[in-house]
Amino acid sequence: MAGRAGYGERVPKRVDHQQRRRQIADALLRVAAERGLHATGMREVAAEAGVSLRLVQYYFGTKEELMLFATQQLAARFGERGMARISRLKQPGSPVRPRDVIAAILAEALPADDEMRTFYVVYTAYLALSLTDPALAIAPLVQNSGAVTGVIAAQLRAAQAAGETPDRLDPDLEAFSLMAMSAGLATSVLAGQSSPGQAQAVIDYHLNRLFPASGPALRTSTPRRPEAEVLPAAPSSSLTR
Repeated sequence: MAGRAGYGERVPKRVDHQQRRRQIADALLRVAAERGLHATGMREVAAEAGVSLRLVQYYFGTKEELMLFATQQLAARFGERGMARISRLKQPGSPVRPRDVIAAILAEALPADDEMRTFYVVYTAYLALSLTDPALAIAPLVQNSGAVTGVIAAQLRAAQAAGETPDRLDPDLEAFSLMAMSAGLATSVLAGQSSPGQAQAVIDYHLNRLFPASGPALRTSTPRRPEAEVLPAAPSSSLTR
């Protein structure tokens, strides 16, 4: 039959080229997380991936091209993790509140596990190198960050429409501020200046400012009433009047 290999012939194995590119990019990330992005060469990446240097160069002509692809892969995974966290908040018959969406995005951005630590180590190193190396394209990564900022701004607008956050707030400026704060908190945790718990407390503090009439979706305890609201006990008859 035409188009079919005859008896004894070897059928060429079909290669998933996109999967091979991801395999090589993952090898770069593993090496860069330990040795630093600047000290990671194509030969080290090939050895880590278990492929030849020629194959790495076939898929990525330059180290700069490989670094950009790998960093974009990290950004995509960050987005997937954020969406998964938001999905876990969904309850049957009720939408996820804007505050909870924003809280999930900001919490997911903290380097609280190995995967997110790798993300920030590589992302920060790539950003630093791009400031002095014009061969490194930073625009695609900036676009990813801008997309997340846009999602937060849209959630703030939805919250304003629902009366959950004050109308006087500027959603775009607040979203930009939250993203800048998130980047600073991530750097602080990465450098050991603060713990993930302390960073989360800062996030909660600012969300309480933006959403004064609502709290987190899940509370571990009943909030304590402020001292000024504690009144002396009154007869039961006076409470029913």
